[in-house]
Amino acid sequence: MKVEGSVAVVTGAAGGIGLAVAQRLLEHGAHVVVTDLDAARTSAAVASLEPHGADRVAGLAGDCSLEADVQAVLDLAVERFGPVDLYVANAGVGLGQGLASSEEDWSTSLDVNVMAHVRAARLLVPGWLERGRGYFLSTASAAGLLTQIGSPTYSVTKHAAVAFAEWLSVTYGTRGIAVSCLCPMGVNTAMLNGGADSDDPTARQGARAVTEAGGVLEPLDVADVVLDAIDDERFLVLPHPEVLEFYRRKASDYDRWLAGMRRYQDTLA
Repeated sequence: MKVEGSVAVVTGAAGGIGLAVAQRLLEHGAHVVVTDLDAARTSAAVASLEPHGADRVAGLAGDCSLEADVQAVLDLAVERFGPVDLYVANAGVGLGQGLASSEEDWSTSLDVNVMAHVRAARLLVPGWLERGRGYFLSTASAAGLLTQIGSPTYSVTKHAAVAFAEWLSVTYGTRGIAVSCLCPMGVNTAMLNGGADSDDPTARQGARAVTEAGGVLEPLDVADVVLDAIDDERFLVLPHPEVLEFYRRKASDYDRWLAGMRRYQDTLA
């Protein structure tokens, strides 16, 4: 996909990967609407992005898991820049630890990490089919290909995010709609750092599992890999190349991989 001149929406864009992807999109000539839950942080994100394209960026606070809020962001994009070409479903939550994860943890995780993608696709795909083009980029996680030590809500919902992205690609990939799925390991974001600093030992263990499995990247470095993948229309986006090798090992011998994960978990206790 040609980014220059395109119209993009990025969710979860008040910081971390979302803000970095929005910056790189602007630097490559896109028009970008950013959204996040907190109005003040969304406004701050817009202000930080304006030097990269003041007349090509806008923002609107909202909950990306609510269809009405997603529609409002899409409407703003159309009003300011035109129909949305690229939707970056980046917002995510990491809630709950172990079987103690509450019903609310599960419900929120499913809503934000999975159903937000489904609801956005429902709104976007019909128009993309009419226009003959569109791009959906899902931020999942290496946890969606492997698993996440500590948090079942995160692991399960990120697996589901990968599965939905695969389904979109299979179903609409021959009809002009491209799909990418971003699956990083450690990235220097509030989510990872919050786990490392948590009072919950299981949360700290989960963060260590990520940081000790590979390097911790800066969000802009991840965004560079994302832009390359969009240019190539590549489905699996792996800023940490070692994730592919881990995934191959898992697929080649599931029982051996599970045993290895149990041993790795024990070393983190």
